[in-house]
Amino acid sequence: MMNVSAPTAPGGFVHPALFYRGRAEYLAGVGGFVRAALAAGEPVLVAVPGPRLDALRESLDVVAAEVTWADMTRLGRNPGRILAALQDFADRHAGRAARIVGEPIWPGRSQAEVLEATRHEALINTAFAGRRATILCPYDVLGLPAAVVSDARRTHPTVMAEGENRLSPEYADASAVCAGCDGPLPEPDGGVPRFAYACGELGEVRAYTETWARGTALSTGRRGDLILAVSEAAANSLAHGGGSGSLRLWNTAGAGVVAEIRDDGHLPDPLAGRRRPSLASVDGGRGLWMIHQLCDLVEIRASDSGLTLRMHMTCS
Repeated sequence: MMNVSAPTAPGGFVHPALFYRGRAEYLAGVGGFVRAALAAGEPVLVAVPGPRLDALRESLDVVAAEVTWADMTRLGRNPGRILAALQDFADRHAGRAARIVGEPIWPGRSQAEVLEATRHEALINTAFAGRRATILCPYDVLGLPAAVVSDARRTHPTVMAEGENRLSPEYADASAVCAGCDGPLPEPDGGVPRFAYACGELGEVRAYTETWARGTALSTGRRGDLILAVSEAAANSLAHGGGSGSLRLWNTAGAGVVAEIRDDGHLPDPLAGRRRPSLASVDGGRGLWMIHQLCDLVEIRASDSGLTLRMHMTCS
């Protein structure tokens, strides 16, 4: 049975990576973690890809009410949504040591998704510092690229090896990891027109997006989501990005669409949009949080020249 008990951050937060090879190691490692949590009377959330979720349910044979289950391919389709879900679970059990299994990267993820999931893994350490919680993150070392496994050693203070929770010598500060995820975004194929906007022209941004979206394969509901996401991003430009910005829209080869907003803004808080904003806050990042909830992937690049926000939606 796997026992993760040694705190590695102030307040008792523990964030180990579990490198597994095949089904047997997966069920033994994750299953042991869950059984230990249940034996200690601690609340448990298991958020892993669907097929692994089914295998764990069968192998653990626990009462359904004892564990909260989530399919990570849905919860974490956009990696920017995962952190808020994990924090919400911990908040529902305030005063208790929460145990969470989160598998944000699995074979088949796109490179852009992997980068944002890696950023998420690094920011967990910032977001949960000082909390009594343990988040175990499994990594399929046979199915994932070596670079992904290497990055996991940088985003996790400890690594599970031979049933023990050992310090990771490669562990790096979240800012260093996130900087490594901030490479240039690839340009779309062909020329994509740029729609410039300024204060007082938010209505024009919505109208431009709505007209363009009618020519895509997006459903009526998803077209509405796209318009709302673009509107929130453009509103942020006007309020925090120097009062102006530009919008580009294009279709992808994978039956999806991308909306890109560029402005002169900055992102001082790397957790902005990744945690649920407080209802009491005047400027709590509600727009960016809503964008993360609406989109299938959100890429953010902050530089000295300004801020770029790419919002991806699939047509299915």
